[in-house]
Amino acid sequence: MSAALPEFEFLALTLDGGVARVEFNRPARANALGMRMWHELGAAMRWVDANPAVRVAVLSGRGRHFTAGIDLGFLAELQGALGASGPGRREEALHRIIVELQATVSAIEHCRKPVIAAIQGACLGGGVDIACACDLRYASADARFSVKELELAIVADLGTLQRLPRIVGDGVARELVFTAREFGAAEALRLGFLSDVADDAAALATRVDAVARGIAARSPLAVRGVKATLNYGRDHAVAEGLAQVAALNASLLLAPDVTEAVAAARDQRPAQFDD
Repeated sequence: MSAALPEFEFLALTLDGGVARVEFNRPARANALGMRMWHELGAAMRWVDANPAVRVAVLSGRGRHFTAGIDLGFLAELQGALGASGPGRREEALHRIIVELQATVSAIEHCRKPVIAAIQGACLGGGVDIACACDLRYASADARFSVKELELAIVADLGTLQRLPRIVGDGVARELVFTAREFGAAEALRLGFLSDVADDAAALATRVDAVARGIAARSPLAVRGVKATLNYGRDHAVAEGLAQVAALNASLLLAPDVTEAVAAARDQRPAQFDD
């Protein structure tokens, strides 16, 4: 099945060999996130999820940075979106916008396909929200991170406070959030936030491409099942997680993908799976 690529103003999207590459495309502004860019990211993740030709996605930024976080003009955009509503209605409208932005980040996590973050340069504020929602995170040696919302008298509300403690542990997450300090790629790797660090942007692209293509070569049914099971197990008790994966595998183990994987291993050839 061929995949029609949607077009975006602030994202660049390509698809090759089952790997979708979603790039923040506002390099002159360090890929800072404006209102439209947020909405486009959610639309891109929903497209990745729905398109059978996509087996894995790589999220990165064009230019020197992943993203510098919320654009300084975002608050002005927010005021415009709230309009001239009176008390009560403005709060209701703002709540709705926050929930919509949360849904954009959660679309990465809810996407059935693995999403890999390839991070170079700045990954600040909202960028950390986005990275936390990805399944795997790789970075170049120059990457730098900060949960900086507290510096702006803001409580981070797009997922970092909920997801970061599950990645690096509660104590580490609290220190990073309360100090709002900047930390580099080497420390992020040591803390378990990153899977690996590459020397530079070119090495990062090569490393992530190899990981993405390796995942894309696996059974798409099994890959989607693994992500669903990991997400379910994270949010449920062990007994519930075991029940979920038993029900899942009751169908997956009868799929032709298993027969093909076994035959490919026996014949020492690459397996061929339907999308």
